[in-house]
Amino acid sequence: MSTEASVGAGTYRLPVTLRRVEIDRSGQWLAAGWRDFLKTPGVSLIYGGAFTVVSFALSYGLILAGLGSLVLPLAGGFVLLAPILVVGLYDVSQRLERGERAHLSDVFGAFRENLGQLAALGVALLVLWLVWVEVAIVLFAIFFGQAPPPLDVFVQEVVLSVRGVPFLLVGSLIGAGFALTIFAITAISVPLLYDRPLDVITAIAASVLAVRSNWRVMFGWAALIALIAVCGLALFFVGLAVALPVLAYATWHAYRDLVAPEVLQEGAGAAVGAADADGI
Repeated sequence: MSTEASVGAGTYRLPVTLRRVEIDRSGQWLAAGWRDFLKTPGVSLIYGGAFTVVSFALSYGLILAGLGSLVLPLAGGFVLLAPILVVGLYDVSQRLERGERAHLSDVFGAFRENLGQLAALGVALLVLWLVWVEVAIVLFAIFFGQAPPPLDVFVQEVVLSVRGVPFLLVGSLIGAGFALTIFAITAISVPLLYDRPLDVITAIAASVLAVRSNWRVMFGWAALIALIAVCGLALFFVGLAVALPVLAYATWHAYRDLVAPEVLQEGAGAAVGAADADGI
């Protein structure tokens, strides 16, 4: 059974069945992610640790170049790009579901699955991140009439000054808009592309519909992801070694909850359709 939803002026038929979930599911997704982490600590820490090292190196390079104030947009960009960077960790959770052992070689080989469509989504996310960086630079020029200063000057004159309050408020609102947009299109699209031979447009449409039909639980899930990611970034990226794998595994379990297995699609009573009560 497929879901039917109004997209633009026409009707778009999705070859997947979406489900509604209880509002308390986000905590269960996180708990399931933590269990997967405990089952595969070696693979998880190596994968997450690699991103910690890369993030620290990039930040250090920006500081040496006198562009330390761009560390914040860099961190934000990491959060935006993270869904596509953790495809290998979705493979870990899938193998655990099947009772198999996860090896590091399998994790990095997972990127071969539906590579073209995953790459297309990755490019789209990268473009959005570059737009966000440009927006941050333009905003700074508008409010302060200059290019972003070194990190120490930025903290003193922007973060810790009254003058910087309007800039931080506007920047935060725009950043939140970017983040919510990215979350809506990637909430389940990346694991869906990894798991099934679909195209990127179909996966994004399914993700947006899943978020829309479960907006209460997904709003809380997005807030929980943001909180954990910020904590990981605040620890000089070291916390990402644990936070990144746990959130990736949890995202896989969220996908499993929100998208019905292919073998159960026929007659699935919980499907999200065009004629349901919420008018999706």
